Amino acid sequence: MKAAELKGLSVDELKQKEADFRKELFNLRFQLAKGELENNQRVRQVRKDIARVLTLIVEKEQSSKAAKRRANNA
Repeated sequence: MKAAELKGLSVDELKQKEADFRKELFNLRFQLAKGELENNQRVRQVRKDIARVLTLIVEKEQSSKAAKRRANNA
């Protein structure tokens, strides 16, 4: 999933995406251990998607905190 697609989502939606990706990663690892996984690259791709989502969550939370600080100082 591209970062541009994720940027439009809210923090709650991003957290839901993270949970979905973690479930998918669990299933992929399980398939890998059983020798059933055909596309090993998908594990790597999902791990990067999780990192993208976590990065965006942190960015959005930091920007909202900064906006609150600016509002309190004004």
